Amino acid sequence: MRKIVVSAAVALVAAVSFAAPSQAGYYSYGYQQHCFVKKVKSYDYYGNLVVKKVRICR
Repeated sequence: MRKIVVSAAVALVAAVSFAAPSQAGYYSYGYQQHCFVKKVKSYDYYGNLVVKKVRICR
């Protein structure tokens, strides 16, 4: 039962994290936002380097 709850929570967080950036592109009144891609370095549980590309819009 605990595994089901944890997997449901992970799925919900993944769905919300993909929905938020897709909504970030909609501005009104002709405003053009500036976006760039930033590389974020982190380490996983085993000490391996993990590089993620994150899109940042301002």
